[in-house]
Amino acid sequence: MNIRILITLSLLVGIGTVLHAVVPGFVFGVKPDMLLSMMFLGVFLFPKARYVLLLALVSGVISALTTQAPGGQIANMIDKPLSAFIVLALFVLLQKKVRNAISAPILTFIGTVISGSVFVGVVALFAGLGNGTFLAMFVGAVLPAAAVNTLIMVVIYPVVQSIMKRTKFIAAT
Repeated sequence: MNIRILITLSLLVGIGTVLHAVVPGFVFGVKPDMLLSMMFLGVFLFPKARYVLLLALVSGVISALTTQAPGGQIANMIDKPLSAFIVLALFVLLQKKVRNAISAPILTFIGTVISGSVFVGVVALFAGLGNGTFLAMFVGAVLPAAAVNTLIMVVIYPVVQSIMKRTKFIAAT
């Protein structure tokens, strides 16, 4: 593994951790997971399975440590790897057909919805919450998180890609 890539991924996880920690939980302790946008950014920048696996596992652990949702520790460890690899697969499929600047925000939205659905489903299952809880948490936390993460990606992805090209980081990887 390339040390420069690992350092970049660790910086993304650090930024995502700060964002994840400062956003309060507002629907049954579930909060929009801003660490996802940084995880997906790492997937888009370095779309290789070994980097995605490492990034997803670290993101899952960090999210598990900072969650406020009951049962959120297990849910984070399940949803991060699952959503990261689904987004990776979709990104690789679309890479030659659609510009990355367009596919990145769309895949961020899709990935956040997948991650949030898995998270909310696991939390509802383990916490033994009622029938309407999934829908309330999905509408109250997952959809707003997907919208925010998409907006973050619309702004951040072109900037980060430009920085990576100017510093010739992409050519070195």
